[in-house]
Amino acid sequence: MDMLWSGWGDPARATPLPDSVIGLLRDLLGVKPRSSEPVALAGILEGISVPEPPLEGTARGDLCAAVGGAEHVRTDAEARLRHTRGKSTPDLLRMREGDLADLPAAVVFPAGHDEVLDVLGACAAHDLSVVPYGGGTSVVGGLAPERRRPFVALDLRRMDALLDLDPVSRTATLQPGLRAPHAEALLNERGFTLGHFPQSYEWATIGGFAAARSSGQASAGYGRFDDMVLGLTLATPSGTLDVGRAPRSAAGPDLRQLVLGSEGAFGVITSVTVRIRPVPRTRVHEGWRFESFEAGAAALRRLAQDGPQPTVLRLSDETETLIGLAQPDAIGSSGLPQNAGCLAITGYEGTEEDTAHRRERAAAVLREAGGTSLGGEPGERWAHGRYSAPYLRDSLLDAGAFAETLETATFWSRLPGLYAAVRDTLTATLTESGTPPLVMCHISHVYENGASLYFTVVSAQGEDPVAHWATAKRAANEAILAAGGTISHHHGVGTDHRDWYVQEAGPLGIGALQAVKRRLDPDGLLNPGVLLPAD
Repeated sequence: MDMLWSGWGDPARATPLPDSVIGLLRDLLGVKPRSSEPVALAGILEGISVPEPPLEGTARGDLCAAVGGAEHVRTDAEARLRHTRGKSTPDLLRMREGDLADLPAAVVFPAGHDEVLDVLGACAAHDLSVVPYGGGTSVVGGLAPERRRPFVALDLRRMDALLDLDPVSRTATLQPGLRAPHAEALLNERGFTLGHFPQSYEWATIGGFAAARSSGQASAGYGRFDDMVLGLTLATPSGTLDVGRAPRSAAGPDLRQLVLGSEGAFGVITSVTVRIRPVPRTRVHEGWRFESFEAGAAALRRLAQDGPQPTVLRLSDETETLIGLAQPDAIGSSGLPQNAGCLAITGYEGTEEDTAHRRERAAAVLREAGGTSLGGEPGERWAHGRYSAPYLRDSLLDAGAFAETLETATFWSRLPGLYAAVRDTLTATLTESGTPPLVMCHISHVYENGASLYFTVVSAQGEDPVAHWATAKRAANEAILAAGGTISHHHGVGTDHRDWYVQEAGPLGIGALQAVKRRLDPDGLLNPGVLLPAD
């Protein structure tokens, strides 16, 4: 099943907001009902002239030959529309307005590594750019390259196999087009789990996880996706790059780290070898209350630095806790009193003995740090609804509200300053634009030395919501760098963060990466303008 083209996931799962929430949005933020219905896909296909694919006849023929037949190359309007842009709020608003810019010339479906190489060769011969496409879940402009030439969307869904599983070494080799639930099911059948459960889990793919350095909601226990990757195969216009012969190596710089996070700018990931773990025998989630975000963050730091380490560890600030966004399937009804403080969620996975032991020790630390146990209900509710937030965003957009997220990370000592800087900047900039926002935040991932901050912003859409957000996002990006944060913790760079990534990496660092791109992709075909400025 394809994702909703102008929203998230399965359209049957998006439900209207309760009247109480709509009233809150109206009274608190001045949200007004939409003046018109969003443009539907059927309406575009029937009533709007979709530009013809800018492909010469020989180009289409060469692409068909590369992937074994014309049935694996689509140039029809629906296929091209479904591969236009990603799932950021500006992306969705443009789609809902019927904006047909960023339309690929064709959608190509290779079945394996060699076919990917052949597609790259055909695109080089016909001066076509290439955008690798997994689940289509990018929220940073990663699927909308600079349009200096027509581009092909390289949909990897046919590359969806478990290629190898080594139970002795506990590794698995997966193709990039495997969607996360399918990958997890294949591993579960053999008694293993990947343990990677980001909010995009239901739709994102293995290749996308690697290309964007994804981080799952159980990262405290399983690590980030880049921690899990042991080997990669990359198809480039210059040939094949195979990296990863052992779990760790001193044989020069680790080229795996060069491919991870490269967002399709250096090549197309065609297989990933990952670390796997036995399926846990038990999973337990629970909630804790802290008086303040500062107190809760201090408690999380103690667990991250001195242990014991839960599998899931996250903390909502006062506003997010009060609104109930930590439990997005029950927005507006957090079940907590008005002086709710801050809600922390802890989760434990493993054997019953290990889980009980870590849970007991962690509880002692949390109590000593000022936490009050809320029992299992808040934790289990969070676990049940943890993939619901993108559907909630669709409902907010339908109601006339604007909703978007951004994230960053820094060291523990800088975290309070970064939190205040981003929150205050977003509030001030959007208020000046005439759409005063509600700004919420949670710590989503923790490390011994620091943590990430994940902000959610809700406001009225105003006259031009895309322009309002662009102004606020630029200001927030500047605030992040000034406060010592990284421009992205797990969403990636894309085109939205590229200019600030250039500042973060510095001219020498960007120059080194551009040299790598010129060697692997000498004609600049791959995702031009994504991650790095186009030459």
